[in-house]
Amino acid sequence: MLSAGPTPQISTEVWNFSVTTETGEVRRWNWAELNALSVERTTVDLHCVTKWSKLATTWEGVSLDTLLDGVETSAEYAVASSYGGYTTNLPLEDLLDGKAWIAVRYDGEPLTPEHGGPARLLVPHLYLWKSAKWVRGIRLLNDDEPGFWESVGYHNYGDPWREQRYWGD
Repeated sequence: MLSAGPTPQISTEVWNFSVTTETGEVRRWNWAELNALSVERTTVDLHCVTKWSKLATTWEGVSLDTLLDGVETSAEYAVASSYGGYTTNLPLEDLLDGKAWIAVRYDGEPLTPEHGGPARLLVPHLYLWKSAKWVRGIRLLNDDEPGFWESVGYHNYGDPWREQRYWGD
């Protein structure tokens, strides 16, 4: 598994997730609260920037639609942040309409730390660096803010069908 740094070991007893709007409103969930929400199962194909794909992977998690339901925002962008300091940016529309989840299980098993556990962002229609491992929060923004890989030359969007790996692709 590729990572931008060491693999954090986060206990579900201390894990929490937050959504912060551009106005500073914050919603928070601990592990039990997140898992008490409607957990969905989805089967998706994954695509890594290093040119491999894994087809028909099965995940379980809470849709970002559920977490953002009722949030008042005019934001157009989001930055996901992880335990360990990793960040990645996305247009907000790529987190909505059944396109993204906070995943807690893979192939019927709890996510291991190596796969981003206890929870990771899952945005399967983009390259995997956009599916932040060890996710701890999402900030909603009016202006785009490059994340870790985007700041060092990776494509700002990361569409695998357009092979958007690096700036200029």
